[in-house]
Amino acid sequence: MLRIVIAEDDIYLREELIHTLKKAGYEAEALTSFENAEEAIARMRPALVILDVNLPGKSGYELCKNLKIKASFPILILTARDTLSDELTALGLGADDFLAKPCRPERLIARAERLLQTYDKQLRALLRVGALSLDVDTYKLVCADKFLILAETEGKIMRMLMESYPDIVSKSDLFSSVWGTEEFIDENILQVNMSRLRKSLSGIGMENIVRNIRGKGYVLEVSGV
Repeated sequence: MLRIVIAEDDIYLREELIHTLKKAGYEAEALTSFENAEEAIARMRPALVILDVNLPGKSGYELCKNLKIKASFPILILTARDTLSDELTALGLGADDFLAKPCRPERLIARAERLLQTYDKQLRALLRVGALSLDVDTYKLVCADKFLILAETEGKIMRMLMESYPDIVSKSDLFSSVWGTEEFIDENILQVNMSRLRKSLSGIGMENIVRNIRGKGYVLEVSGV
C-alpha cells in the first residue's frame, strides 16, 4: 500500500485528509511535530507528500526546496495561499503540483493518483546501490543530501558500475558498453574518463568509491556510504 505523508498544522484538516486518503486506499501518515521535519518525512519513506505552505518554524516553501534536492517522491502543495505568485513560487522550488484550499476530495485524489503514476514510471529509470541513486536519463547522482550531474561518458561508466555491483566490471565490458566497441579504443581514454569521474565524485566526497582492481577492471566500494 502506497504511503502518503501529510505536512499540515491544522489538526482538523489533517484528520480530514487522512480519512480521505485512507478511504481511497492509501496509507496516510501526518507530521505532528514540525521540528526536524525533513528528517521525519524521509524516515516515513513516502510515495507522495502533501505539504502546506504556512507551517510553524520552517516554511513549506523552504521545506519543499530542501526535500526536492534529494527526494525521489512527488510533492503536492495544498495551501490557502492561492495567488498565481504563490503557485509559481511553489513550482519554481520543485513542487510537482499545486492546489488551493478548500479542495474537493475527488480533485485531491485525482491529482495524487496522477503524480504517483508519473513518478512510478520515473522510478524505473533509477538505479540504487546503498545510499546512491542514479537517474539513467539525466545522470543525476544522489547520495544523502548531496548530488551532482555527471557528464554523459562519466554517467555511462557509473551506470555500468552500479548495474554490475558488487561484481567487478572488466575494461573490455566498459569499452563495449560505453563506447560501443573494443576495437580502436586507446586504453588511455578509459583512464582519463575514470580520472574525470573520480574528480566529479570528489565534489560530493565520494572520490574513493571507484576502485581499480589490477588486471581485472573496476568495482564500486560503497560500504559505509
